[in-house]
Amino acid sequence: MQPQPHISPATATAAISAALESQRIRKNRGSYNCGRCGQPKKGHVCLLTPTPSDVPTTPIATEPVTSCISAAASSSRSTVLSLTAAPSSRQSFTHLRRALSFDDVDARSNSLDEPDLDAASTDLDLHLDTDIVQPGRFHAVGLWEVLKRLPPSSLLMAARVCKGWRETSRKMWKAAEELRIRVPERAQIGYIGSLLQKCPRLIRLSLKIESDFDATTLACIAFSCPNLEVLEISTSGAAVNRITGDELGRFVANKRGLTSLKMEGCSNLGGFSLSSSSLSTLWLSDLHSLTKMIFNCPNLTEISLEFSRQEDDSTDLVTMVDGLGRTCTRLQNIHIASLKLSHPVVLALTAVNFRMLRMLSLVLGIDITDASVAAISSSYTNLELLDLSGSSITDTGLGMICDVLPDTLSKLLVALCPNITSSGIQFATAQLPLLELMDCGMTVSDPNLDNPIIEENPSPYKTPGYNQKMFIKHKRLKKLSLWGCSSLDALFLNCPELKDLNLNLCSNLQPKTLVLQCPKLEIVYASGCQDLLTGAIRKQVSENHAANENHMPRKRLADASKRIQALPSLYQETRDDEIYTGKRRKLEKEVCTIIQ
Repeated sequence: MQPQPHISPATATAAISAALESQRIRKNRGSYNCGRCGQPKKGHVCLLTPTPSDVPTTPIATEPVTSCISAAASSSRSTVLSLTAAPSSRQSFTHLRRALSFDDVDARSNSLDEPDLDAASTDLDLHLDTDIVQPGRFHAVGLWEVLKRLPPSSLLMAARVCKGWRETSRKMWKAAEELRIRVPERAQIGYIGSLLQKCPRLIRLSLKIESDFDATTLACIAFSCPNLEVLEISTSGAAVNRITGDELGRFVANKRGLTSLKMEGCSNLGGFSLSSSSLSTLWLSDLHSLTKMIFNCPNLTEISLEFSRQEDDSTDLVTMVDGLGRTCTRLQNIHIASLKLSHPVVLALTAVNFRMLRMLSLVLGIDITDASVAAISSSYTNLELLDLSGSSITDTGLGMICDVLPDTLSKLLVALCPNITSSGIQFATAQLPLLELMDCGMTVSDPNLDNPIIEENPSPYKTPGYNQKMFIKHKRLKKLSLWGCSSLDALFLNCPELKDLNLNLCSNLQPKTLVLQCPKLEIVYASGCQDLLTGAIRKQVSENHAANENHMPRKRLADASKRIQALPSLYQETRDDEIYTGKRRKLEKEVCTIIQ
């Protein structure tokens, strides 16, 4: 079933306001005069606009919102109700990118901005097939189809039209299983509670809070959502998370059905002890100077811990890793971002020997060296993702990775590693046949730039100055990031499956030394590059796409009796004539997007 477009918020608000006005001014049956201007209704179109007092107000924020609402016809069909501000073009990403969520970004953004609506609306529990609502005397099924296209702010307004509309909207809230809310700065805790109480079947909850919050928010969630399984709390602006470690531990212990917990701004935890037999995913960010970390979660499979980038952080990561090894033996994905990552932490991680580990991300560990890579390679031979961004590994470490993980590794991220050269990157792509994603940003960079990481760790392997070249030929590579590689002056890519290429800040790359043989390329990031380079990228991508098309150049004989294959030279001359004489057919849709 094709997704149906939403009614615009402006149109929805106008329609609902008109219905409210007609209900308010209606006095007796048989009134045939307009309620605004007093003229007879027959053949009359009122030109007066409603006053601002006629439009009901709601506690929803005034920014644009999008919604995804559908009825649950069975247990396998979930209702989604999203209250999320529209993304801004000036949105800034202050949080560190998680390697573990690299492939989930697209799916998550589509669910917010391009809803896939389920048209099923005949759930027996809702009795929509027999209900008739006023005004208009049409079935609740039709009203359901209309209301489910409205944003939640308009849905709250629609409930004020009449009793039938209020009952239908109540059933829509009742059927919701997923709710995404942006809590404005002026809202109070009662705002969250009033919305959560409308959704007794709620299973997944996502809050984006713009004001300070504490354990009262957790208590409200625990009371209003008894069946909650997934909770995500993110902060925006200057919002402060005042939840302590003991309060978080009590919440997790009481929510026995909670399987996923993701929370930002955890700088006030101090220390925590989490005990849960159902928790499988745990993401905590902005951690700082934790005195204790106890994980009693036997079914935990994914953990992501991001620490604040402050030098005075006193967290003992070795003790934390030892505790994880004793109680969380089923871990498959581990992500740790901290300036305190070092070789002893890696040794503790390898001593634990998580047998099911598939994704390992150790970010910003400046003290992680080739010896750490050797320890990882000897203990974990089935890794599918390895992220050592911000470390001090060299081309030798990349060689160790290629020797041990050629049959499993599909994602390799070594951005901000100043000791890696273009030769090491070429060798890695040649020795890892299953590689689909590679991030090597700020590796081949100019040492004269003001970069503290490069200045503090000069590499004997680094080619001095500019004039570094890179030749990559790979059959399965889909995403390649070379951002900040300012020393790169020549690039040759022969990647038939490549779709995403990041060349931001590759300021020394020349159009004449750029060769892209990537017919499936869809998006190229070229911010900070030369204007001529952008034109060369667009030209080469268009030529690669045109080369894959079957133009079937043929020519008729003089008597028009049959066709013969035209000579390539004749076909090329014909195309050139079309270009220069202006007789070329309509421009085709651009096959590749270039972002500057």
